[in-house]
Amino acid sequence: MYPANFGLIVASIIKKDYYLLRSIPGIGGIVACGIICELGDLRRFKSIKHLAGYVGLAPGIHQSGDNQRHTGITMRAHRLMRSYFIEASWQAIRTDPVMQAYYRKHVGKNVKSIIVKIARKLLSRTLAVIKTETPYTIGVIE
Repeated sequence: MYPANFGLIVASIIKKDYYLLRSIPGIGGIVACGIICELGDLRRFKSIKHLAGYVGLAPGIHQSGDNQRHTGITMRAHRLMRSYFIEASWQAIRTDPVMQAYYRKHVGKNVKSIIVKIARKLLSRTLAVIKTETPYTIGVIE
């Protein structure tokens, strides 16, 4: 059924994903373990839209006929993962200059909606790091 060293293969993949996630500013050990435990292999998601919809960081839309109303973030979500990414985004704006500049550019608006946007950016970075299997490098702002 499975090869004899299947457990070692899976353990090495999980360990590699853990260290890749830890390379992203804002994601610490607890959040990285939570992402791996709750979401499993992130490579199963086709795009960021699918992952954002699963985590709950996608915008909600209510349509009826010709009427279309945009709500905030969708209520159908994995609440624990959404809260992990929201909390990680608060740390990311402290450590990553790109996220910090994005936050400062939107200062004066609703702080919670800015943090949700930053959490969505952090989620897309997470998916990109796992799919490309390259550690994240902090960007430089000119």
